[in-house]
Amino acid sequence: MAEKIKTSIVIDRNLWKRFKMKVLGERGLKGISEAVEEAIKEELCEDLIAEALEELLGPEKPPLAVNPVKPETDAGRVVRELRDSRL
Repeated sequence: MAEKIKTSIVIDRNLWKRFKMKVLGERGLKGISEAVEEAIKEELCEDLIAEALEELLGPEKPPLAVNPVKPETDAGRVVRELRDSRL
């Protein structure tokens, strides 16, 4: 389990009251801290994903080049055949 801290924030009273009532109804009293933590994680999700990928890849960086691929079929011809088959 990750180390936890206790903190104070300044937030709009009505906003906090609405949030707390919603979370209390859904999760109970202990769910408030979890809900705030989830909101923070959601805000930081791009950073968390990047960190996880860096851990998986190690020092290697994925190649950034994209090689174009020639399609195996002629899309125009396929569309024309489909349209002609409806007649």
